[in-house]
Amino acid sequence: MKIIAFGASTSNNSINKKLATYAASLFENATVEVLDLTDFEMPLFDVDLEMTIGEHKLAQAFLDKIKGADLLVVSMSEHNGNYSAAFKNVFDWCTRINGKVFQEKPMLLLATSPGARGGASVLEIAKNAFPRYGALVKATFSLPSFDENFDVKKGQISNTELDNDLRGIISLEF
Repeated sequence: MKIIAFGASTSNNSINKKLATYAASLFENATVEVLDLTDFEMPLFDVDLEMTIGEHKLAQAFLDKIKGADLLVVSMSEHNGNYSAAFKNVFDWCTRINGKVFQEKPMLLLATSPGARGGASVLEIAKNAFPRYGALVKATFSLPSFDENFDVKKGQISNTELDNDLRGIISLEF
């Protein structure tokens, strides 16, 4: 099984990329490729710009990565209760090429934040919106209070109960 995982942020120390990487590592017999959204930085989407330059090659490259996956593990970064601007821009460029950005791939949808809500707002938005764009959202998981519940040095969830919750979701849904 080929897994494409990414955190929907361009932060050098993205906590969502760390969570997505960890979650993807829990799947047995899988090859994991972790994408970095900084590799897909494009100018701010604008219809006039699109008319001038056409489809952006990095949007197609992102879509090609998704096409090659059997499963997507995506952790959403929450910026003011919504998607990060960086993710939204990649998403906007991609929808102009293929409205079904996620190409009917099964998805484990995650979110985390330093706060106690763990990105709950953006997770709910994505959970409701992504199926319209071809995501088969099989399960969601929110990790609250990232700094208290994730051991960055070990690269794993340190809270046993939350770790067991994520492992249970993976074993039951995938």
